Amino acid sequence: MQNNPKNLPKKEKSPEESSAHVIVRMFPSDANPAGNVFGGEILKHIDMVAGIVAQRHAQSNAVTVSMDSVNFIKPVFVGNVLKLNARINYVHNSSMEIEVKAEAEDIVTGIKTITGTAFVTFVALDKNGKPTHAPKLLLKTDEDRQKFAEGKIRMEERLKNRKKSSK
Repeated sequence: MQNNPKNLPKKEKSPEESSAHVIVRMFPSDANPAGNVFGGEILKHIDMVAGIVAQRHAQSNAVTVSMDSVNFIKPVFVGNVLKLNARINYVHNSSMEIEVKAEAEDIVTGIKTITGTAFVTFVALDKNGKPTHAPKLLLKTDEDRQKFAEGKIRMEERLKNRKKSSK
């Protein structure tokens, strides 16, 4: 990484620079009487880790605009550790798409299970709460380029759907 003596926001950042990984233990207060963790509890943590990635990337405040393609694949149970891995896939002006993968780990048995995925869109805000440009993505790997291309398609769909619903 280059030295940034004035601590100015970077013009380009790689997805790796902004990624975040969060581990949270699930307790009875997070679940229904059968011990299944509430989807809303998982969504809260998905939004939180995605927000960390967005703010790291933008180096400013960022707010959730949409959450889509949320898939609950397998349940998370009381006592599991919920592991969330988040990365930024796409940037367009002030909008950023963050991909989150959720995994439950039974820490007694060591069994890890992919439990969910989501795409969360954030907008970078300036000090006055207005949208501001986010740094461009520095695409270093084939995976970065592939996820960027896929993210662009999803972002175009979101914008098209937003225009339809505002009519």
